[in-house]
Amino acid sequence: MALTQRLEFRQSQSLVMTPQLMQAIKLLQLSNLDLSAFVEEELERNPLLERASDGPEPPVAGEAAIERPDYGDVDGSGSDGDDGSDPADMAVGSTGAFEPGQEEWLNRDLGTRAEIEQTLDTGLDNVFSEEPAEAAARAAQDAPPSVYTEWGGGASSDDEYNLEAFVAAEVTLADHLAEQLAVAFAAPAQRMIGQYLIDLVDEAGYLPADLGQAAERLGTSQAAVDEIVATLQTFDPPGVCARNLSECLAIQLRELNRYDPAMQALVEHLDLLAKRDIAALRKLCGVDDEDITDMIAEIRRLDPKPGLKFGTSRAQTMVPDVYVRPGPDGGWHVELNSDTLPRVLVNQTYYAELSKTIRKDGDKSYFSDCLQNATWLVRALDQRARTILKVATEIVRQQDGFFTYGVAHLRPLNLKAVADAIQMHESTVSRVTANKYMATNRGSFELKYFFTASIASADGGEAHSAEAVRHHIKQLIDGEAPSAILSDDTIVERLRASGIDIARRTVAKYREAMRIPSSVQRRRDKQSMLGNALSAPVSSDRSRDTTAAV
Repeated sequence: MALTQRLEFRQSQSLVMTPQLMQAIKLLQLSNLDLSAFVEEELERNPLLERASDGPEPPVAGEAAIERPDYGDVDGSGSDGDDGSDPADMAVGSTGAFEPGQEEWLNRDLGTRAEIEQTLDTGLDNVFSEEPAEAAARAAQDAPPSVYTEWGGGASSDDEYNLEAFVAAEVTLADHLAEQLAVAFAAPAQRMIGQYLIDLVDEAGYLPADLGQAAERLGTSQAAVDEIVATLQTFDPPGVCARNLSECLAIQLRELNRYDPAMQALVEHLDLLAKRDIAALRKLCGVDDEDITDMIAEIRRLDPKPGLKFGTSRAQTMVPDVYVRPGPDGGWHVELNSDTLPRVLVNQTYYAELSKTIRKDGDKSYFSDCLQNATWLVRALDQRARTILKVATEIVRQQDGFFTYGVAHLRPLNLKAVADAIQMHESTVSRVTANKYMATNRGSFELKYFFTASIASADGGEAHSAEAVRHHIKQLIDGEAPSAILSDDTIVERLRASGIDIARRTVAKYREAMRIPSSVQRRRDKQSMLGNALSAPVSSDRSRDTTAAV
């Protein structure tokens, strides 16, 4: 067998993950906030990228340019006679400019004081009184600045007015307690112990349950630490610096002058309240049903986490990526939210100018790469927007019953059904639906909300979505009477009568996911006189639930 050398051409297909392709895939799954941050980084890194709003805006066609008069330098800092004229030879006219025709009046010699008084036939004091002028000068000097530029001491345009310059910094819980500490204690040692304890307070306003190590580290007695803790617990907000929930509620009740023996017994047995063992609580407190109801309602009005009022992180507002509106033909109109789409352009003019002046090969290669990356980023952003719109449109088409009639008509849907309809891969649809939101006539939902599991129909008909089944279960439980509480088995029977084939364990799983108690607990709550008190909404002035308190 002889060995020979020869040239062959072979054609094959392969998928190569280039950096640009990896970047395009990454852009698909970014939220609008992460995308804005990514584009900001690219704008700083790439000199050929610029925002679409950068640069001077061209004048609107058919609109005449506004001519602004040049008033020169009012403070006299400008040039005197750059145009060949002397400012002293010009007078102020009605248009705000100096008119040479009034030069004779300005240069006229009025004579001495006696001649002027003889001409006016009165004294100058009667004509030009100095006292009103001095009073006006003093009033003008004492008057507060009328414009923002006078406060800053420099010239500034209205565009530079920043309202945030007048906004006070957010006060944290530690800062709020430190301000009260400086007033409560005068001794440096007590202030040091108090500041150490304030540093131990968590964001909810609680101290650690065990402060034995604090006394050892500070080199003081436990009694001294307890004395400082007792003073810190009198600080604002009420309930701060408590070591457990019972102590926090007790501090607030003392502040309201409501910490009587019956309330003390209730606060010391919060575990029974969490179990809703009202009979045992009523016996421990020594009160009747009406009093225990009022006491529980009063406990619910307290704040179990007083520290969250200070220095909490602000919740980021959800900005929808897609809007869905009813169309005039009875369908649905899907459009992208233009505010979430970064507007970037490639500065081809700048690159053309640089190409004429660059001589080094390294610089040419750098700017060529910048041009290629900028062009690819613009295309990737455009492709991302088109893909989101295509996926959202298909979701609306598949779930038209939900937009028309509500969650009960939500259909089972998976990624493969959408991917096959728009001829894309499932992984692409999964990336597109991640961290994206849709604003509809029924609220704002994440795109993944519309993908639900399928539950078979009892009569062999069309399958039901898991979200619609959960909604049906909640409706059944909300409509049950106190004398006829529905068990999980009864719910299964009613669902099967409605054409939904579901197991009992699935009903229990959905019920627990919706935080609905069992039938035994619901019967105890609804049949008791405390049903209304325990199910009453929490006061609107608190942003955290009080499940720990009850």
